[in-house]
Amino acid sequence: MSKSTATYWNVLSPDHRDRWQAIRGMEGMAEELTLSIDEATGEYTRLTRFFPGADTAAFGGKTHPYPEEVFVVSGRLYDQAFAVWLDSGHYASRPPGELHGPFKTDVGCVVLEVSFPNRTE
Repeated sequence: MSKSTATYWNVLSPDHRDRWQAIRGMEGMAEELTLSIDEATGEYTRLTRFFPGADTAAFGGKTHPYPEEVFVVSGRLYDQAFAVWLDSGHYASRPPGELHGPFKTDVGCVVLEVSFPNRTE
């Protein structure tokens, strides 16, 4: 199987606001929109939108056994693990096990995430 596909559509348009879903446990702080997923491997491409003032300190940092790529589309996000503000245009390709977060934002942020849960090397 391969990742799902879609024709062009403006994912940031207010017309598609209903497609975003609150992230469980982070209601009022962040929401997500899965753009593409491979149900067999679990690989996905997703947008995460952090609302202004969001702070995930209560959840601590995070690691996972698979690689992922992240790209800051808009706004800015502070990654405590790296003690750095990430602005629009920042990109990272994270290896499995890399600590990231917790995160906070003052103005809000949209992050594109491509994750590979089936790959552990």
